[in-house]
Amino acid sequence: MRFKFLLQLALLLLAGLSFSTFADVTEVDNAALEKLHAEGVPIIDVRRPDEWKKTGIIEGSHPITFFDAKGNYDVEDWLSKLSTIVSAEQPFVLICAQGVRSSKIANFLDKRLGYEKVSNVTKGIAVWIDDKGPVVSWEP
Repeated sequence: MRFKFLLQLALLLLAGLSFSTFADVTEVDNAALEKLHAEGVPIIDVRRPDEWKKTGIIEGSHPITFFDAKGNYDVEDWLSKLSTIVSAEQPFVLICAQGVRSSKIANFLDKRLGYEKVSNVTKGIAVWIDDKGPVVSWEP
């Protein structure tokens, strides 16, 4: 009986350690985004080309579409493109239109793939633009 209890306790401790090895996604507002951008932290814009064309993108950001207009995605292709910009250990910021898609992606990267320093722009580029955050035109 004691052995079974100790085994269960050990398994719980190991499970707790495995969860604690992943950092939580950092939610950032526009002030924090501006600071991270000034520090050279890469910004990954996960919106679609039609969205980039409509609103522009943050200068220096990396446009890499995750979800298409129908909600489909190709994780392997997207991760391949992401890996040319950052590694799992480097800090980077994800942004979408309103913070919903980028939040889902950030949590996937953190919880499933072990990316350690993922930030998400909580309210997306819409609020960045509303707050007069600068953008540049996107050209394919």
